[in-house]
Amino acid sequence: MRILVLNGPNLGILGRRQPEVYGTQSLAQIIDLVREHALARGATVDHLQSNHEGALIDRLELIDYDAVIVNPGALAHTSYALHDALLACGRPVVEVHISDTSAREPWRRTSVTAPAARASVIGKGWRGYLEAVDQLAEE
Repeated sequence: MRILVLNGPNLGILGRRQPEVYGTQSLAQIIDLVREHALARGATVDHLQSNHEGALIDRLELIDYDAVIVNPGALAHTSYALHDALLACGRPVVEVHISDTSAREPWRRTSVTAPAARASVIGKGWRGYLEAVDQLAEE
């Protein structure tokens, strides 16, 4: 299984950005752990982080993967275009949010991208990515 992991705006500065909310692991460290975990499950990981919505959509349109893990960041609350691209890829999608968005600002409590995913992993820190790999590997 080839898993595409997409991370949206501001996730490139994990480890420095509000560590009390997002933890101290850098995105590079998280992706290394995800790759290792996926490999143990017989899967490979390709990763893209972008602060640009269109770059994430362009990557989805390549359809050179079997499943998607997406942490859209704030795009989860605003991007119907990303929602549509996730649906259009025709692959299983798991949405991940490091923090518990339901316990944060009111505008973070609704994800417009979540309906395009078959599951969401919310508020489990960086380990949520590992849970997403497990969910996809069990299909």
